[in-house]
Amino acid sequence: MLRFMPVGDSMTIGSAGEHTWRHRLWRHLCETYGGPFTFVGPREELYDKTAEAPVSYAYAEPGFPRRHLAGWGEGWLHMAPLIGEAVRAHRADVLLVSLGLIDLGFYTNAEQTAENVRAFIAGARESDPRIRMVLLPVIPNIRAEQDADFAAQVDLFNVLLAKTVADLDEPRSPLLLASIPEAYDIHVDTYDGTHPNASGEHRIAEAFAGAMWEAWGVGQVYVAGTD
Repeated sequence: MLRFMPVGDSMTIGSAGEHTWRHRLWRHLCETYGGPFTFVGPREELYDKTAEAPVSYAYAEPGFPRRHLAGWGEGWLHMAPLIGEAVRAHRADVLLVSLGLIDLGFYTNAEQTAENVRAFIAGARESDPRIRMVLLPVIPNIRAEQDADFAAQVDLFNVLLAKTVADLDEPRSPLLLASIPEAYDIHVDTYDGTHPNASGEHRIAEAFAGAMWEAWGVGQVYVAGTD
């Protein structure tokens, strides 16, 4: 049983009524991965915008393994202290990580955020020296389009993230840098310039699926649905 743990911020937890990219990836792996697998993690809720809290279970399609470690407004800064226990308790094999936008927007600069990436990786490996990780760079959002300084921090962090992956990658615990989908358009693939709509969910799922297929032979080429 291959155990994936999605780790992320608001783009990963999703909000009430959404499928989430987690569901899109699960459906893809059901169709393309030849062995048993599941999603694991200490949480399964969606964010409820009315309650302003992660208290919803109203997935558009709830019939999938909904476990994750994601939080609205959480970043590398928040997840680094949590990841070790989460890996240990839920016996994750592969971490699918999409973090950084919140850090850069509210908490830390690019260099500080990159240090938290290193702390996150160390914490995960302390619990499982053979843990595998797929890391997605920060997808620039509407703020990056309007704020040149913020855009520069996003670009710098993504460079530092790539360097961190290159520095810390090792055979027994491989790190894989996914690619931001080339066709990702915040005016088409999000509903507010940041959070993915259905097409954005597919594109993020495709980024993780493509990286694992190309590097590890997990699954196959991602084919987006029509919904």
